[in-house]
This record gives sequence, C-alpha cells and structure tokens, in this order.
Amino acid sequence: MHRTGQLIALVAVAALIISSCGSSSTSSSTSGAKTRAKAVDPNAQEKSPPGDIPDSTQFVRFNVPAGGFSITVPEGWAQTHSGSKITFTSNLNSVQVDHHPATAAPTAAAVKSKDVQTLAQTLKGFHLQSVARVNRSNQTAVRIKYLAKSASNSVTGKSVTDAAERYVFVRNGKEAIITLAGPNGADNVDAWRTMSNSLKWAQ
Repeated sequence: MHRTGQLIALVAVAALIISSCGSSSTSSSTSGAKTRAKAVDPNAQEKSPPGDIPDSTQFVRFNVPAGGFSITVPEGWAQTHSGSKITFTSNLNSVQVDHHPATAAPTAAAVKSKDVQTLAQTLKGFHLQSVARVNRSNQTAVRIKYLAKSASNSVTGKSVTDAAERYVFVRNGKEAIITLAGPNGADNVDAWRTMSNSLKWAQ
C-alpha cells in the first residue's frame, strides 16, 4: 500500500510537469505570433502625411512671358488664373506665381513694411515667422515665412493652418513673386527648394 501511494504521487507530479511545459510552449508560441504580427512589413507601401508632396513628383518648366521669367512647377497640378496671378494646386498644396513692375532690388526692410502688411490684412490667422534675404537661383531674394488659415473646404467647411514661404525676386525693373503653401507640419522642404531655386529670367 505504501508503494502504491508513492507511485500515485509520482504520476501526479509527472502530469503537472507535462501540463506546465505544454502551457509554456503555447504561451511562447502565442507571444511569437504577436511579435511577428507587429513586425514592420518591408514591402508595405509608404504612407505620407496629408499635404506631403510625393518624392516621385515630376517638375516641368512654366513660362510667365508677361513677367519675363519662368519657374518649374509640379507636373499635372490644376492651374487657375486671376489677374497677374497664376496658381497651381494639388492635395492641399499650392504654388502661386505673380509679377509686378519694380524700381529697386528687394530688401528685407522694404518687404516687411509692404508685403508683410498686405498679407496681414488679407490672410486669416496670419502669423509672421521670419523675413530674410536668401540665395535662390544664383541670385538674392527676400523670403517671408508665415502661417495662415487655408481656404475653407468646399465639403466640410473646415480650414487648416498652412505654412507658407513667399519669395520676392527683382531684376531689370521686374518683380517676380513665388508663394509656396501647404499644411503646417507637412514635409515639403525638398520640393519647395526645387521650385524656389528654379526661377530663370528671360534673356
């Protein structure tokens, strides 16, 4: 009887050990499956934040005969005209080109007293970030960086905060203005540099 009791106890212990090993294996397998599920798929298509201009965007040269210059703009963007202004738009982004007669080369002080004042009076939520002379297209331009409210969405009626860079170029009595705008926070640095660095004056 004593030996029988010992055998029963040993069988019970063995059953517990086998059960524990099986549970551990199942837990490890489940954990591994979860880890694999969370792993990044290297073949998944990259998703850009709203307003990002895709790296695959192609640029084409656009001539502004009345302004005496040309710039490169994204191919396929919708184009609208309003007086001397030409605007290209796509996916929350816009590029506006304008021109005026000019009597002198632009200075940061002159642009701040004239252009900035006009923007502050005409744009909702205007917030000036900086005004500075920069080198673009192998010449000096004045750049205005600012934030402003976008136009309201025709469906939702909502607007977002846009970041914008406005470049003022002057040569031979002509002023060329390029304004680049898109949702604040979008990564459009490379595309904006490509466009702002593309201005060519007609010979």
